[in-house]
Amino acid sequence: MFMRKQYGKSRSDRIMAKTLSRTMRLLKKLLQTFFAEFIALFFPELDKLLDHRQTRFLMQEQLVDIVGEESRTLDLLLETKYVATDAYILIHLEPQSYKQPDFHERMFIYFSRLFERHRKEHKLIIPIAVFTGDGMHDEQNSLSMDIPGQGILHFQFLKVELRNHHWRKFVDSNNPVAAALLAKMGYNKGEEKEMRFAYLRMILQLGKKLDDARMKLIMSIADLYFVPDPKQDEAMLYELTKPYSKERETIMELMPAWMRLGYEKGLEEAVKAVQTERQNIARRLFAKGFSLEEVAETIELPIEEVRKLQNS
Repeated sequence: MFMRKQYGKSRSDRIMAKTLSRTMRLLKKLLQTFFAEFIALFFPELDKLLDHRQTRFLMQEQLVDIVGEESRTLDLLLETKYVATDAYILIHLEPQSYKQPDFHERMFIYFSRLFERHRKEHKLIIPIAVFTGDGMHDEQNSLSMDIPGQGILHFQFLKVELRNHHWRKFVDSNNPVAAALLAKMGYNKGEEKEMRFAYLRMILQLGKKLDDARMKLIMSIADLYFVPDPKQDEAMLYELTKPYSKERETIMELMPAWMRLGYEKGLEEAVKAVQTERQNIARRLFAKGFSLEEVAETIELPIEEVRKLQNS
């Protein structure tokens, strides 16, 4: 990612930049925590060639360009065992959330500098880009140079374009990466509710085998991608708690923020409505000459609270 100073940003720009930064930070944490699951999900053939027991993440490498105007920091760099050659290799993971015309050139620069630094210890470097943006399809992942009749260079990196993967392919995988990124997969508007149900079912299953920290990581990422729909979410909650009535508290605890927002908002509005109705009844009773004690008994509130209503 580019690391450069920017001045004169508006408040909305700063908020957007902060949100993007948090999203990327959580995504990198997801890839680091569930690297083996990520590879198994999107690159099953490569997964067979790696010994994940030998995987370790390396310190972030900062690469300064030739003119020194900007520094480039690798998002994730790890070392793992390549079974076919019984040797250690490097894998570079680079999440990208927006379109950038020269991104493929940047990946080549990363690759060439990694090769320069590590070619004696690691003969194989595998670069992988993860495109998370909604409009990112068919992103360029190669760089070529040639002259007539002679190729000079051909560089190509692996890529994952989330919108090109349909969400239905992953709902039965029981893969934590699939659950976290389900809302970034390909889907149409008519499938939103079904996808949300599928996500919650995945969370319930994963909750049986993962610790709280990893569950919170998965759900915090999903929270960023699901858009709250209070009415729909409240209806979904009711429908979900019917078959899981004995596990209501567990569901509420695991419920992602996009659902909890709608449910808690509904509860808040209901409480306000009851309070307003009690106040109106109290005022009418006082107007008809009822005593403080009689009003308190009628609307079932402590005398202290009814006295406040009377004073107001």
